[in-house]
Order: sequence, then structure tokens, then C-alpha cells
Amino acid sequence: MVAANNPDLHSWIDIPAHSHFPIQNLPFGVFETFERGTRVGIAIGDYVLDLYALSQRGFFDDLDLGPHEPRMFRRRSLNSFIAQGRTVWRAVRQRASELLRHDNPALRDDETMQACLVRQRDVDMLRPVKPGNYTDFYSSLEHASNVGRLFRDPTNPLPPNWRYVPIGYHGRASSIVVSGTNLHRPNGQRKAPDALAPTFGPSQQLDFELEMAFLTGRSTELGHSIPIQHAEEAIFGLVLFNDWSARDIQSWETVPLGPFLGKSFGSSISPWVVTLDALEPFRVAGPVQEPEPLLYLRTVDPHHFDIHLEVKLQPTDGPATVVTRSNFRHLYWSMAQQLAHQTSNGCNLQVGDLYASGTISGPTPDSFGSLLELTLGGTRPLELSDGTQRGFLQDGDTVTMCAYAEKDGLRIGFGEVTGTVLSAL
Repeated sequence: MVAANNPDLHSWIDIPAHSHFPIQNLPFGVFETFERGTRVGIAIGDYVLDLYALSQRGFFDDLDLGPHEPRMFRRRSLNSFIAQGRTVWRAVRQRASELLRHDNPALRDDETMQACLVRQRDVDMLRPVKPGNYTDFYSSLEHASNVGRLFRDPTNPLPPNWRYVPIGYHGRASSIVVSGTNLHRPNGQRKAPDALAPTFGPSQQLDFELEMAFLTGRSTELGHSIPIQHAEEAIFGLVLFNDWSARDIQSWETVPLGPFLGKSFGSSISPWVVTLDALEPFRVAGPVQEPEPLLYLRTVDPHHFDIHLEVKLQPTDGPATVVTRSNFRHLYWSMAQQLAHQTSNGCNLQVGDLYASGTISGPTPDSFGSLLELTLGGTRPLELSDGTQRGFLQDGDTVTMCAYAEKDGLRIGFGEVTGTVLSAL
């Protein structure tokens, strides 16, 4: 059996150069058309492979997909499919890889082949999962240090626990929306430094946060923890994530319990979920952790991934400007450490839970993952391609993030996550 991420594979489908979705990727998502309704699919080049159509035509008959097949391929989320377990995910991805290979005529020459493929431009992508829970971490050393210098202590920016524990908070899962969903500028309480009392109104410091997120692939019982050496076994895959943030609302409300209305008005998720199997060739060692983590967070295996990140900002009537480039490998705390810590107190997981990395900032000013950092809290605005400036986001601005891993000519991508700022209601 040839592994689905073998770099020598190529497909009978014509895949454009630098596509995010070569045959080695095969990410999962949920799409919708008027004719087909809602289906689970796999991205391949400019197409979507319809898994329900494959199932109906018997291409999965020799696989043990359980009693829920083919119904699990007609859901409005991946949750039912994910719940079948890692063996099923891998079997379906492996079979899709076999059917798409250039030398396999089974689907290529089948008279019903067209029924199994649809162009991406002709579908509407849905939110890939329905997350029951959402945790947002604070795992970038550079981001935590930059924010600490702005708001805490320039000479001692990190909280005393930061290098010992992957800090996180529980967010609002219901307001996580799929890429392409536009969001209204939030209202909330704000207090200027020289004001005696707060005021209520639209945020004046709306920001993006460049993040990645992983989705859990299994449920656990309350009271059970996941050892770090098994943490990645509980991860279904990764998505690109924009955790929109209202900085003025956030700074007023954060003490003592953390972010609330400044975050919960909306977060954007990319529609395609890239598996850890597809990302395996891009695994790298993370930064040296000092002091050494406590034993339950300690590992000798590399759990970081080399994934390029980019953010573009486009005003209503102007061209898009790349405002930052970063990398997922910059995170201090890995996904494995985040999940091991999340469950270390016995917190139970649910299939499809979402765990965001926190803002991913690199070591140089052009790799910071938010306008808060890029503009020093709005005091040094960025100049865009059309000559206008931005300290924070304005109404009509569109933020587009993309992510991909690339090595030896092979690119494994996530597509984009995008959204436009609408005026406050």
C-alpha cells in the first residue's frame, strides 16, 4: 500500500501548480449545492470529491466504515464522521488517494465519475464541525511578550506562570463561523485611560489574530486525562483560524477573569480540515523550553509543524496588502502539550472540540500576528498599498489569511479564511 502522503504520487485530475490541495493533502470539509444538498467532501485541486457519491457507488463497500455509512457523509458537519475513529478517517483518505491516482482507472474511467466530482467554485462551504467546546490558548512567546510590554511591564512582560503552563481560556463556540462570513463591529464597554468611567458603543480598536486550531477526534470520560505521548492520537486535524478581537473592550473587561465580549462576537474558521497524516513530512522541533516543563508536559519527540502563515488586509476600494508573514513553528507550547494540559485535571473531550493556538507571532516585527503588535497599540499605523493607514481595522476592511506547508516542491495548504468588517448594529 502506497501512503497517501507519498511525495511521488500524482493524480489523473489536472492540479494547478502551487495548489493547496494536491493528492498528498486530501483535507476533509462539508459542502453544499442546490442539486446535491449537504455532503462531506475532500478537496483535490480545484475540485471537491463527493464522499457520499463514492459511498453510493460502492467504492467503500470493502471498508469497515460502520453502521453510519453512508449517512455520515450527508451531515452538516464532520462530527459524525470524526466520531467513527481514526481507523475510519485513515481508511477513507487512503481509498480517496487510491481512486485519484493517475494509474488507477476505477474512478477515472467510470461512467459516473462526473457525479463524484464538483468544482470548488460551484459549492458553498459550511463550517466543518459543530464544536461543543472552544479553548483559546496563549502559546506564542513573542506574542505574549509583545502584549506584556504594551500592557503589563516592559521589563518583565510575561506572567509568572507563562513558561510553566499553556495558558488558555474557554471561549464562545456558537460564534465560530466559516470563512466568508462577514462580521459586524461589536459594541461593548470601553474606558479611556484618562476617563473617570466607561462608555458603551462600537469598538474603536478592532483587530485580527493570526491563529491555527486543531479539532479533537474522540470523546473522553470525565476524570480521565490524556498522556502527552498519546495526545496527537486524539487530534483529527488542523484549520486556519482568525480570532477577531476588540482590543478596547478586551482591555477593560479582562481583569480578573479574562476575555469575554471583546472576543465572543465572532471567530472565523477555514472550511478544510488538514490531517496530521498529511502534515507529517513537515514536523519540526519546537523552541527550547526553559525551564524544562513539568513531567506531564515533557516530551522528546518533535510536535511542531513548519507551516507558513500570511495575512492580507484589503480596504473597500483598494488593493490587498500583505501585512504580516509568520510560521506555526514559532509557537512555544505545542498542540500535544496544549491537549495534555487541557485534560490533565480530568476535563473530558468531545468530538469536534476546537483548540486555537493563540496569536502566532514570530521574532521580527514583520512577523507579528496582530495589528496590536504591528502598530504598537495603534500608535504607529501601517501604510497600505493604496496609501491609507491602519492602526486598527475600519468598516469595510477585508482580512484574508492563508497557510501552507511546503518542502521539495510539495505544498500542503489550508486554503484561506476571510471576512469583512461590517458597521456596528
